[in-house]
Amino acid sequence: MSTNTKKHADQNDSKLKKFLKKQNIEISAKRYFIDALGAMAQGLFCSLLIGTIINTIGTQFGISFLTETVATIAGKDYTVGGLATAMSGPAMAVAIGYALKCPPLVLFSLITVGFASNALGGAGGPLAVYFIAVIASEVGKLVSKTTKIDILVTPTVTIGVGVFFSWLIAPPIGEAANWVGTVIMKATDLQPFFMGIAVSVLVGMALTLPISSAAICAALSLTGLAGGAAVAGCCAQMVGFAVMSYRENKVGGLISQGIGTSMLQMPNIVKNPRIWIPPTLASAITGPLATCLFKLEMNGAPVSSGMGTCGFVGQIGVYTGWVNDVAAGTKDAITAFDWIGMILICFVLPAILSWLICLLLRKVNWIKPNDLKLE
Repeated sequence: MSTNTKKHADQNDSKLKKFLKKQNIEISAKRYFIDALGAMAQGLFCSLLIGTIINTIGTQFGISFLTETVATIAGKDYTVGGLATAMSGPAMAVAIGYALKCPPLVLFSLITVGFASNALGGAGGPLAVYFIAVIASEVGKLVSKTTKIDILVTPTVTIGVGVFFSWLIAPPIGEAANWVGTVIMKATDLQPFFMGIAVSVLVGMALTLPISSAAICAALSLTGLAGGAAVAGCCAQMVGFAVMSYRENKVGGLISQGIGTSMLQMPNIVKNPRIWIPPTLASAITGPLATCLFKLEMNGAPVSSGMGTCGFVGQIGVYTGWVNDVAAGTKDAITAFDWIGMILICFVLPAILSWLICLLLRKVNWIKPNDLKLE
């Protein structure tokens, strides 16, 4: 390559970088896999998950306003919770767009994109929403405020690209996600011990990492025994870190990690990865206990499988599944053994196991004072 050609290429590269920076387009793993996935989980929580919780409260406490039809759209009846659940696609897409720092016209256009991609994605709707919302967001940002008729161009491009890709790739994404989720669930049914360990450990670690275990479980429609193992792993991380770090963080840390998120420990894990051993080993124990002994299943909303004890959403999901199974006639009744299993797997065993393992690691100086202290 000649000197002039190289110089010209460098100038073009510099112009492209300046343009992308001006349009706030940052191509990075953090923005796409951490920020976007984390926001997607929040969108799921504010729609599908909260809708499920509202429906459960209404049914169990006999609150007529929450169980009666409040709207009928295209012949379909909706309760308050049903309306929230129906908006899961738009909620996820807008949340993703917000994380990607989309300008207003792009952000609002993602409502249509989220609806289309979630509807056409079927069982893998959340995964389709994720990919397509990212594509539509970035393309929309490319044209945002570059013309004098931005009010027409930006929404048209964002919605056009989003709906096109929804038509093109949402169905195969949905089928692929459904296939993967089905394989995991069938493998767990066939090999509950080993798959119980694998699913519990991996989903639990995903919950603590700055990615979204809830979004992963929703995207794979992870329910049944596999969903139960996922719940066990997430609870082991949250309750485990909350209890084993009590001496450093007291009640505030117990609450913020136990019903908030174990992700708060990520800076400490980076400093000393050994602090991750106790809750991870705990999840490897509680996972197969959930699948083999207690037959703990998540037959509620799949997103609940990846929530653990966050707002007790995982437990509400398990309970909702029990109620649905009883109503469908596939389960005779909710038994004392069901409650004992959920309490042991979600709260008691993670607390005891993580505390004991942490105590051993403190004795051999693998975990030192203040290694678990939250800033």
